[in-house]
Amino acid sequence: MSTMKCDELEVVGGGAIITDWNDIPMELLLRIVSLLDDRTVIIASSVCSGWRYAICSGLSHISFSWCKNNMNSLVLSMAPKFKNLRGLILRQDKPQLVDYAVETIANNCHDLQEVDLSKSFKLSDRSLYALAHGCRSLIKLNISGCSSFSDIALAYLTGYCRKLKILNLCGCVKAASDKALKAIGYNCGELESLNLGWCEEVSDAGVMSLAFGCHDLRALDLCGCVLITDESVIALANNCRHLRSLGLYYCQNITDKAMYALAQSRVKNEDEVWESVKSRRYEEDEGLMNLNISQCTALTPPAVQALCDSFPALHTCPGRHSLIISGCLNLTSVHCACAFQAHRALNTLAHHAY
Repeated sequence: MSTMKCDELEVVGGGAIITDWNDIPMELLLRIVSLLDDRTVIIASSVCSGWRYAICSGLSHISFSWCKNNMNSLVLSMAPKFKNLRGLILRQDKPQLVDYAVETIANNCHDLQEVDLSKSFKLSDRSLYALAHGCRSLIKLNISGCSSFSDIALAYLTGYCRKLKILNLCGCVKAASDKALKAIGYNCGELESLNLGWCEEVSDAGVMSLAFGCHDLRALDLCGCVLITDESVIALANNCRHLRSLGLYYCQNITDKAMYALAQSRVKNEDEVWESVKSRRYEEDEGLMNLNISQCTALTPPAVQALCDSFPALHTCPGRHSLIISGCLNLTSVHCACAFQAHRALNTLAHHAY
């Protein structure tokens, strides 16, 4: 039996009677809130003081990306209330966010672990300095497209946010320099994923600093980093044994030498793989699983085939494309293990037919 009158809610069942919105248990309220979109959550926090307290103290993740016109006002209003946030998305279609809003976040939300500021073209180094001092528990940071940040500010942030595991710097042409990458390699030893797409000032010196300092690196996107050569890939192959995804799109200085180095790294890891098998930690997805070498026109079929043979998870077959070779017309003869298995199966069928 349930009745609702104006500001009064009465629910009878299981021996519990709720006669006011404030009487809804926090656990139940947060479960209801988890089903709502982020805009409705903000509205719900204004229903009454009880709801405001429950939502503001219990909410861990929220996105303000739905706010198309007044994001700064929303952040300035809500950041002091959401002090327990762990994740905050402020991605924008058109630039709104200013430094003062980020500074307010950093001054109030000290437990933040994930922050997305992508496409925040109006932000300056002040924002990175604020995050460095106020959000030292950051694990995931997306500042892709923030073209005003400098490498000095990024290096400064890595000195304080040493727990970073996922960092997106795609298009950060000023911030992503060799100097900044040296700081990341020195300060962020737990880094697992880094996007440096179209950071054209990155050279071998920066990538090698990463390889020497970030041994747990699992995903690295170097697409459009036109200055890098085989030396970068060789350093990654020798030092980042957990690398699963590598983007080298349009890195036209990459040659067969880099491919053979990656293939050889699999052989060097045989002892580690055997230890994993013995301890039941080995899985079929060990080794490189995604590689983009599109427009790397200096590569030849034997080298890429050797790489493909070394890493069975690299696929050229339709529907499983994890070895991307578009724009490399001379590599059309390269095939993954699936193709050879299919060919062997057809031969077997033909033999039995006779």
